[in-house]
Amino acid sequence: MTKTAVKTVGVVGAGRMGTPIIGHLVRKGFATRACDLDASRAGAVKKLGAQWAASPESLAAESDAILVCVGFDREVKELLAKGGPLRRARPGTIVAILSTIHPNTVQKLAKECASAGLHVVDSTVCRGGEAADSGTLLSFVGGSAEVVARLTPVLRAYSSDVVHTGGAGTAQVAKAANNLILWACLVADHEGLALAQRYGADVGVLRRALMLSSGANGPLEKWGTQTMAWADDDMAIVADMAADAGIALPQAEVNREICRELKPRRYELDLYGRKT
Repeated sequence: MTKTAVKTVGVVGAGRMGTPIIGHLVRKGFATRACDLDASRAGAVKKLGAQWAASPESLAAESDAILVCVGFDREVKELLAKGGPLRRARPGTIVAILSTIHPNTVQKLAKECASAGLHVVDSTVCRGGEAADSGTLLSFVGGSAEVVARLTPVLRAYSSDVVHTGGAGTAQVAKAANNLILWACLVADHEGLALAQRYGADVGVLRRALMLSSGANGPLEKWGTQTMAWADDDMAIVADMAADAGIALPQAEVNREICRELKPRRYELDLYGRKT
């Protein structure tokens, strides 16, 4: 395995998370190329100082590391399948999957791509869009220590914290655990503040006070800024993981149903349409 430093980074997917990541990579001095199925995103990518690649194939051929920021399990599989565009990367290239997918998919692809000399790792991100904008994401990364060490300077370009979670696939497990706790807190925040409001409490004051208590949590701190637009697909993956592992996650199932109801709304302090 080549141990040279990563200098050229390709990003597949210039969406909500991929675009700010591209900007941070450019600012940190990486030669950055990007591509997306939506060609209209080329302008925004070029404005950030990155090159627009005509295709994933051309991007793969010119990158020391590739960050995959697409939306779904099947898209990741198509990119890395035998004959897929990212299989054309040079031997020694690191392919980091930022997408939230099943850990078994990561492990399968890592094994298959090893024969082509590619190093597939998963590098899931937490803390959301605001953290992506500010470059303060948390990156979980799963892969061999040697490959993770090579990739870490790239991850540091857009992450204030990088945690090596173990072998390939473990970053997906870490993200799933994070999301389970996040969803539970989000539902508890809604119920707690709804109860308090019905009894005449000043919800704004109470929320700030709760942030000083044992009830403090991330969703409560960011109250009023989050949506559930991203959650349903991630919840389906967690449900599949639990089924594959043969364990029950009863609270997660309840939270999944509640979050489906919350999904269309933005979370305002007044849960009933009144000003607090």
